[in-house]
Parts: sequence; C-alpha cells; structure tokens
Amino acid sequence: MNEQRLSWDDYRFILAVGRAGSLNGASKRLGVSHPTVFRRINEIERKLGARLFERAREGYAATVTGEEVIAVAAEIEQRIEATERRLSGLDARPAGSLRVTTAEALLSGLMPPLLARFRQAYPRIVLELTADNATRDLSRREADVALRPGGQPPDSLIGRKIATIAAAVYRPRKFKLRAGADLGEQDWVVPDDSLSHIAMAQWGIKRGYHETAVLRSNSLLALRDAAAAGIGMAVLPCHLCDGDKRLVRVGDPIPELRSDLWLLTHPDLRRSARVKVFLDAMRTGFAELQPRLDGLPAREG
Repeated sequence: MNEQRLSWDDYRFILAVGRAGSLNGASKRLGVSHPTVFRRINEIERKLGARLFERAREGYAATVTGEEVIAVAAEIEQRIEATERRLSGLDARPAGSLRVTTAEALLSGLMPPLLARFRQAYPRIVLELTADNATRDLSRREADVALRPGGQPPDSLIGRKIATIAAAVYRPRKFKLRAGADLGEQDWVVPDDSLSHIAMAQWGIKRGYHETAVLRSNSLLALRDAAAAGIGMAVLPCHLCDGDKRLVRVGDPIPELRSDLWLLTHPDLRRSARVKVFLDAMRTGFAELQPRLDGLPAREG
C-alpha cells in the first residue's frame, strides 16, 4: 500500500500532462526537462500499476483512470491555493501572536502605556512579552521584534534607532551627600558580571566602584529599589529613576552613558502586517517619550 501512495509532486506532474496533453507542454508548465516528465510519468504509472495516459503521435490522452486521478489532483491544487490565500489574507490583517523581547527596565512604567494604546488600536494582535536581559535570537525566531539598547545591531537584522537613553548617578534621598564629596568613598549598588558589557557597568568599573560595591544584581530594577531603600548609590537610566521620590539625582546625565535604543526584526518578517503596525506604534510612542528618556533637570545633588 505504501508504494501506491502519491506525493503532491506526483500529482503535479499528472495534472500538468493532463492539462497540456503533451510532455513538452507539461515540461514548460513545470519548468523541468522533457525527459524528466517522461521518466516521472512512467514511474508513477509503475507505482500505481495502472496506465494514466495513452501515448500517441498527437500527444498524451488520459485514460479513464487517468481522468480520475487528474480530477483528484485538480481538487488538491484548489485546496492548497485556497489555504494559501486564506493564510495570506490573515497576515494582511493585523492579527495573531507577536513575540516581543526587550530589557526589563523598558517595561517598568515606560512601555505599558504604549502597549495599552497599541492593544486598543489592534485588538486582534496578542502580545507575548519577554522581559529580561538575555539577547533573544531573532534569526531563530525566538522573538519577532526586539527593543535593544546598545550599539549597532548585527547585519542579519533590520531596524532603526528610535530613541536615545540617558543615565545618571542617583543617591538614596536619606543619604546626605556634601558638596564635593568623593563618590568613591560611598556605598554602591552595581550591575553584576552578567551585565558587565553595558555602559553603566563599565563606567563604575573604570572608577573602582565595583571593587567596593555592597550589592550586585543582574536586574536594573533591583538596583533601583536597592538604592531607593538606602543601601547605596547607583548609576541608572534616568527614565527609571527620575520619577521615584525615594531617589535624588546627583548632577546631570552623564554624556558617555547615553545609549541608542534600536527596534529590530528579521528581514523575513518585515512585510508581516502585525510586525509593521507594531514597529510603527513603537517608533511613534518612543518619539513622544524622548524628553523623559533624556532625563529631567537634576533636582538636587
């Protein structure tokens, strides 16, 4: 029984010969050589143990059995084409699941209002958010869209820089820092080794703050809350701390810590409707948020 089963490719050859009435016509429809069509039809007939076409000088004429198989092949073709059109139509509408990955600090207070507005505009899109500091592989489809702070993205992805993020030094409000105090003599909470590549960590490492740090974490939110609780000073994104009354910024944002925010996707997904509308929404939303990302004027310090 297994030897009699035809693949869709077999049906394609049968259908092409049936419609063209000749091997030459079928070879043009299929984009293969005349001998290939001849060989495949003979193999299929041997597989079925039945003759599908009568060979004549004028061409190939379907037998009664051949007509039945051709009809089946045409029905399969129609179903495949209808399915492809339906799936294409679904993707033409902003609907379905969308996997988004970003750093947890961006999802703390900053992005939820943008996501809520997006959901109101596109209720048929279901968002799947991954908020961590790991780099998800868009090439392997671990995510559809990524918002990543940092440098130039890899060539395998497409996207654009949509914002810049400022960072500054913050102290717990309960700390009384005298003018001109040596920051190296203070207690610090710092990123751990898993975040040693980010500019804020490098800044502290160069100044020796990591050597005497009293707390380390792989979470910027944890560092903010630790500083706010009075454990030590921290260098953190302004958008994460400026609205927190438990913290006071020490001076202005540090120019060398300014980082770009990139909105990225895989080239294969750029024509997906749900991806396109999400990219547009995030570009608009983060443009509106740029003043907050730049950092409010220092309040004290």
